[in-house]
Amino acid sequence: MQSVDYVIVGGGSTGCVVASRLSENQSCEVALLEEGPRDRNPYIHIPGAYYKTAQGPLLKRYEWEARPEQQRPERETMVQARVLGGGSSVNAMIYIRGNPQDYDGWASAGAEGWSYEDVLPYFRKSESNNRFAGETHGTDGPLKVSDIDSIHPLTRAWLQACQQQGLPFNPDFNSGTQAGTGLYQITSRGRRRSSAAVAYLHPALARRNLQVKTGAQVTRVIVENGRATGVEFLQGGKRRVLMAREEVILSAGAVATPHLMMRSGLGPADVLQRHGIAVQQDLPGVGQNLQDHIEISLVYQLNGPHSYDRYKKLHWKALAGLEYLMFGKGPAVSNLIEGGAFWWGDKSEALPDCQFFLVCGAGIEEGVDGVPGGNGCTVNLGQVRPYSRGEVTLRSGDSEAAPIIRPNYFGDPRDLEAVTDATLFAMDVMEQPAISRFVERRHVPDATRSTRDSIRQFCQREAHAALHPCGTARIGKDNMAVVDPSLRVHGVDGLRVADASVMPNIVSGNLNAVCMMIGEKAADLMS
Repeated sequence: MQSVDYVIVGGGSTGCVVASRLSENQSCEVALLEEGPRDRNPYIHIPGAYYKTAQGPLLKRYEWEARPEQQRPERETMVQARVLGGGSSVNAMIYIRGNPQDYDGWASAGAEGWSYEDVLPYFRKSESNNRFAGETHGTDGPLKVSDIDSIHPLTRAWLQACQQQGLPFNPDFNSGTQAGTGLYQITSRGRRRSSAAVAYLHPALARRNLQVKTGAQVTRVIVENGRATGVEFLQGGKRRVLMAREEVILSAGAVATPHLMMRSGLGPADVLQRHGIAVQQDLPGVGQNLQDHIEISLVYQLNGPHSYDRYKKLHWKALAGLEYLMFGKGPAVSNLIEGGAFWWGDKSEALPDCQFFLVCGAGIEEGVDGVPGGNGCTVNLGQVRPYSRGEVTLRSGDSEAAPIIRPNYFGDPRDLEAVTDATLFAMDVMEQPAISRFVERRHVPDATRSTRDSIRQFCQREAHAALHPCGTARIGKDNMAVVDPSLRVHGVDGLRVADASVMPNIVSGNLNAVCMMIGEKAADLMS
């Protein structure tokens, strides 16, 4: 039986940051346990290979239960990364922090010390930006944040179409003002993705006080007399135990973290007892408050090879590879989702409530259609601050059983109306002259869907998970809160949660940068 000072469960965007920062103190022994493999797959590190990591073997697929009125023809899956670096090793690398008001809302909801003024220093500490500096951006952090050097002409055409539709150009979505259209910055530099593993963990691997165990599936947090003292895990077919002299930190994500807690006897007492699990601490909020961005994909067939889809052909693919290897340029340094926008679906909202992405290709992401002829593009859109709340709960007490995930997408009717409005808006953008000259036809939804009612039905049936689950072990002081503002689990000594689970409310945009900020602040709270 081995022991260290800190055991971190989950080597994703937050876990890598916490492990790196804690191990800077040479007097601390730190162990990081990750269920997936090392991040050696070469596709991880090439930005343009996102189409490979977005639907490849580095993902763990969870089934989720749709609402009956969504009339899903088959079971839906929600993917989460299963590799060192977590989502930051497989995602589209888009660097978005959300609105300042998101964090001020956290503080108002009981997360003292998590206002925008409180968290901004941690965003800056994390970031090394190649264009921006000053009050809102950092230039000396581990995480490389950059402009995309090669912008596809179709992206530029779509940005112009957005402006023709009335959106202002926004040069920096992370300035504190999101409204408008513009180019995304991404977590890469030059030829390589800057994942949490690359930015934080790789430089720390030479430290003798840090050990990283991959292929390690944690099955239980050991709780003795009200204190977390270690974890049990499976590795190489053997059951092992790792004890924590100081703390256990759960960074397994908004699905796996609450699931592990409940399997360990930490959660709603009635649920645990129903599955024959001894209650270590009654925490009714574990697994509740699940939030995710719901997303619509509009797929268009183009009238020529006007997108990155041309590189599906072998000779174009070879040319792109040569350009990448020789000059560090071309499509392989793009994340394929170069431009976007924040705008209103629900006009009564004070801030833009929908996010848009132009994907310069079709069939790139798992579950999204390609087009006949092979040349297409996709407009993804989603509501960034949904009102609906779901849950993650136990299917059984068996550690091998997957959790039940009920996202409750569109459970609040305001969400469906906002997404319907945003979909109609995105379709109007694609009718603008700057972009319509490249379009042959709309492939999904087909041309027969043109009324608001038919588009609402399309959204209800075809919306999919945006893969930003959060909120299932939220910060707060009320009865349904799971952790306090220092991320310590209520009623359990020696146990913290540091991942997307702790967010009281989802932020307005992609979550990866937020998870790294949480890691920076969590490590500071423990030092």
